[in-house]
Amino acid sequence: MFLTISTTGSPERPADDLGYLLHKHPGKTQAFSTSHGTAHVFYPEASAERCTAALLLEVDPVALVRSGRGKGRGGSPDAALAQYVNDRPYAASSLLAVALGAVFRTALKGQCAARPELPEQARPLRVEIPVLPARGGAALVHRLFGPLGWDLVQAEAVPLDEQFPEWGDSRYVRLVLEGELRLADALRQLYVLLPVLDDAKHYWISPDEVDKLLRAGDGWLATHPENGLITSRYLARHKRLTQDANERLELVRLAEADGSEVEEIDNAVDETRDTEERPVPLAVHRREAILAALRLAGAQRVLDLGCGQGQLLQALLGDPAYSEIVGMDVSVRALQIAARRLRLDRMGERQSSRLKLLQGSLAYTDKRLAGYDAAVLSEVIEHLDPERLPALEYAVFGSARPRTVLVTTPNVEYNVRWETLPAGHVRHGDHRFEWNREEFRAWAEQVARRHGYGVRYVPVGDDDPEVGPPTQMAVFTQHDGNDTTGATDATDTIRTTDTPKEGEAA
Repeated sequence: MFLTISTTGSPERPADDLGYLLHKHPGKTQAFSTSHGTAHVFYPEASAERCTAALLLEVDPVALVRSGRGKGRGGSPDAALAQYVNDRPYAASSLLAVALGAVFRTALKGQCAARPELPEQARPLRVEIPVLPARGGAALVHRLFGPLGWDLVQAEAVPLDEQFPEWGDSRYVRLVLEGELRLADALRQLYVLLPVLDDAKHYWISPDEVDKLLRAGDGWLATHPENGLITSRYLARHKRLTQDANERLELVRLAEADGSEVEEIDNAVDETRDTEERPVPLAVHRREAILAALRLAGAQRVLDLGCGQGQLLQALLGDPAYSEIVGMDVSVRALQIAARRLRLDRMGERQSSRLKLLQGSLAYTDKRLAGYDAAVLSEVIEHLDPERLPALEYAVFGSARPRTVLVTTPNVEYNVRWETLPAGHVRHGDHRFEWNREEFRAWAEQVARRHGYGVRYVPVGDDDPEVGPPTQMAVFTQHDGNDTTGATDATDTIRTTDTPKEGEAA
């Protein structure tokens, strides 16, 4: 099993910096033991003008069988001879992907302690794999690698026997990729797509494979047009795990489309790299505005209703002023993701005692929600059908009755400022409606009047003089005593100073 990675350079930007990126010295030949053989790393050429690193995986078929990994394709046992005589030692597969992850682990993470600036530099790369199983042929190779930024994706079919061309082509291809990419991105793509093309993993698929897939696929898998096929094959068509992966990828995609933080999955990308010129996402502005309003209200016991993946819960946990934090969502899957994000299973007893995750619907009253200082409904109401809003209103304002309620929702008037949003479209496919400022205030004031609250309004993001802010927030404060007079019409001027640029997704 053989793979080479080549790059070109100049005296100012030498190609043999590849040695720093891979953490393997170009002047040495190194060998690494694996559970199924030996992986060798060496450099056929290494100069400032051109450098090539080679990974040769020498598989021991007997060790493969003894370790229980000599099973047939797709996990079914082959005949006894086929367990020893097969393509595993010669064709790139999950065996090579595992070796790639083990030998180049630091490069996969985009880390280089000696030269920390190198991992973030895109460089001309050429990847060659002489024999790659491709169940789906060259067309599938192009479908998988084509959308990932490569200038050249070449998949040349390997004939069954060159002496007998009439026998046709085998299921193997010679793969060549060329393009200007970060090395970490190229390695993570190979780590995922080699076993996908082979469509037969050599080891048992366990739930942690989903996390491996999402780590390696961070930044490209959620938006890949073939992500359904990739997850299915990578997870050996394990139905439950594939469903889990697809749901988590969909949450990532929707969060990115809405400007939210995506699920924290032990990112291999250095989060501290240059971000000074990037616009601050609207989701960050929302959280900052919510936290500012909670601090102003003096809240200590807080409900996050419709908590989703737990981004706000994470921010609340970071502030010791909040003694009790409850996240509730109708989606069990969202709560599971929130628990993973917050590392609930590894959280200390003192910290975990402050947090509670509940499954429940805001369409029904829930005694567990009574008696809290504040409740937050961040980007929740627009996901409900309008006829269900009265049920939510009573469950929150009539039954739970926290002292302060924060409600954020998109301002549809601002949609004209999103250059990427077609006219007449809502920002999210699941939005049942999006209100303008007048509609939101009319609803908020009726709710406040019916349940004895005052209300003020906080613009979130750039308060455009013509169309208003991208997000509008209502801060409901319970009247003292039984006062049920009308709501106030004050507009709070608290907002973050940094604003999203035109065209940024909300």
